[in-house]
Amino acid sequence: MPSAARLYPQGVPYSDLPHIVNADGLHLFCRYWEPSGPPRALVFVIHGAGEHVGPYDEVAQRLKELQLLVFAHDHVGHGQSEGERMNIKDFQIYVRDVLQHVDLMKNRHPGIPIFLVGHSMGGAISILTACERPSEFKGVVLIAPMCNPCVVQVEAYDSDELVYHGGMRVSFGIQLMGAVSRIEREVPNMHWPFYLLHGDADKLCDIRGSHMMYEGAPSSDKRLKVYEGGYHALHHDLPEVAENVLKEVSAWISERLPVEGTRSPR
Repeated sequence: MPSAARLYPQGVPYSDLPHIVNADGLHLFCRYWEPSGPPRALVFVIHGAGEHVGPYDEVAQRLKELQLLVFAHDHVGHGQSEGERMNIKDFQIYVRDVLQHVDLMKNRHPGIPIFLVGHSMGGAISILTACERPSEFKGVVLIAPMCNPCVVQVEAYDSDELVYHGGMRVSFGIQLMGAVSRIEREVPNMHWPFYLLHGDADKLCDIRGSHMMYEGAPSSDKRLKVYEGGYHALHHDLPEVAENVLKEVSAWISERLPVEGTRSPR
């Protein structure tokens, strides 16, 4: 079926929206936050289970101010993308789609660093993406990543119609747990730079998973910041917490950017 005839879940033709078509022929809604001048780096923002890229606008805008080109897509079965809601036959599909989008942007903007920023399930996707291409990314920021879920549960924003509010299928839960097991096996191979930010009151993704990754990974460039009393979505926590998260993420990425006017290999 031609792209012009495909409608995203809210009824608008994909031909009217930024999108990519994944290897399964499904249309994924994309968003791009482009700086005014040539980008110093690319940053892929990876959302969590049951949500979509919309709630990451504030994070993206802050990074855009650093002359970074931020991009994202709604995962298959999420938000404005095609696919059965909150169900996936293989967690690897999320990783595959991220790598497809990354390759597209690399070809459009060659020779500049690439960063990943992932939250919750998006953190797990970020970790497995970096594990597949350990020399590809200049750094990976993980906000309450799904390394050790407290319960197999999905965060939902009640007032947001693009967030999935249905129950979780057992098959989807099995895929999430399988992803966590993969991450645990990969920890000894994690030599790439990463920054973990996690609240110790997180009831969805157990902070012990972040401690496990931080303590076990052999990376020489790793950091863990614990927010006392912080909940799961730190970037939407109390204003002072959310602002600190934005500052920390921006500063960590800035420290790893090449000097302006130069292009360095990743």
